[in-house]
Amino acid sequence: MKGLKKKRRIQLIVVATVALILSTGLVGYAMRDGINFFRAPSEIAAEPPAPNETFRIGGLVEQGTLKRGQGETVHFSVTDGGASIPVTFRGVLPDLFEENQGMVGTGRYVNGVFEASEILARHDETYMPKEVTDALKAQGVYRHGEDAPES
Repeated sequence: MKGLKKKRRIQLIVVATVALILSTGLVGYAMRDGINFFRAPSEIAAEPPAPNETFRIGGLVEQGTLKRGQGETVHFSVTDGGASIPVTFRGVLPDLFEENQGMVGTGRYVNGVFEASEILARHDETYMPKEVTDALKAQGVYRHGEDAPES
């Protein structure tokens, strides 16, 4: 009788362990597309990511590079002072999007061009995403109110 109870307990522990490992693997698999890492233009220039990797890029829209193409296609470059990365975006840009302003884009880096699927611009005069601010400060080009409160 004691041997049967011990066997059942071991079987229960094994089944629970397998279920835990399987559920952890499924959660990780489901989240793999939802995690977008931030990269500065200097990081992308130094170590280009794979074309199938989705990530976020941020910096300042480089002066004189904003060009509107056919239809809703827009071309511009984003810089952090150390490197410039060409960007293409098909869609409607935010109202506050303009040259020499902070932006964050989500997309993929294909054949030397960042193909953005989403573009975000700062929403008022004092806000810039923390990742962009940190990257610009590291390059020594951050010039928008050093002591401005960040949201």
